[in-house]
Amino acid sequence: MPTYVTLLNWTDQGIRNYKDTAKRAEAFATAVQKLGAKLLNIYWTVGSYDLVAVVEAPDDETATAALLQLGGVGNVRTTTLRAFGREEMDRIIAKAAG
Repeated sequence: MPTYVTLLNWTDQGIRNYKDTAKRAEAFATAVQKLGAKLLNIYWTVGSYDLVAVVEAPDDETATAALLQLGGVGNVRTTTLRAFGREEMDRIIAKAAG
């Protein structure tokens, strides 16, 4: 399944409710699973982003739906990157090389 790395920043609402962040992460994992995707891991970070989530989803549409649901709650804003594993990158290089 495709992998997505999502960089998250708390909104004003999210930081006010920081004590619930672990519970919110669990709720996100459950919601993602209902859509047919999987939250592989979530990290609370220091620096430019407050959290980093790694999600597997069957396609871009499913990943986008999951992140829209997450953002719609109002606690975070997201920036998402499509990540390619080693095998995927090998196939991409083979295609590029002709």
